[in-house]
Amino acid sequence: EAKSGQVVKGGGEFFLELLENTEHSLNEMFVRTYGKPYMQNAEVFQGLFSELKRYYTGGNVNLEEMLNDFWTRLLERMFQLLNSQYLITEEYLECISKYMDQLKPFGDVPKKLKSQITRAFITARTFVQGLMVGREVANRVSKVSISVACVKAVTKMLHCPSCRGLTAVKPCRRYCLNVLKGCLANQADLDPEWTQYIGKTLRCSLSLSISALFNG
Repeated sequence: EAKSGQVVKGGGEFFLELLENTEHSLNEMFVRTYGKPYMQNAEVFQGLFSELKRYYTGGNVNLEEMLNDFWTRLLERMFQLLNSQYLITEEYLECISKYMDQLKPFGDVPKKLKSQITRAFITARTFVQGLMVGREVANRVSKVSISVACVKAVTKMLHCPSCRGLTAVKPCRRYCLNVLKGCLANQADLDPEWTQYIGKTLRCSLSLSISALFNG
């Protein structure tokens, strides 16, 4: 149980650490490159990373809408900085935002970045959620107690031939399966959780495969 908890914690912290390192590096680069204008508007980027962290940790965040809002806010801030000699109203900024898709002030960067971020974060969150489900299943399995009837059935299966001097005779496969089914009958409620775990793992693998295909 302790080891499985460490695996889940390590996996979750690993991705969060990567995200925080990215935010820190980006912030340092922008401070060096743009200086005061960036620092006065850094909350736009801080908001982006806050929402990404919230999504990753299970928050109810629509990645596509959140990224669209980020680019809209960034465009408005940049337009104001580049035209600081004019008085720009909220209505004017809203008008510019409405035509963002036609104007494409950032080229294809928003579209490409949206695709990459969406794939990466869906995969990462699915992976960690899968680990959490796997941990719960492992915890429950580790607490399974063996019944007296199970002990008797296993003992009979393994040792009855020896009592008759047939030490080389092994129980057949069907007999073994029947004994195991009887022993694990009370643990049938594990099946839904294990199925959920397999499903999350498969989705994670599929996302990784698609990501590799597009980035290859």
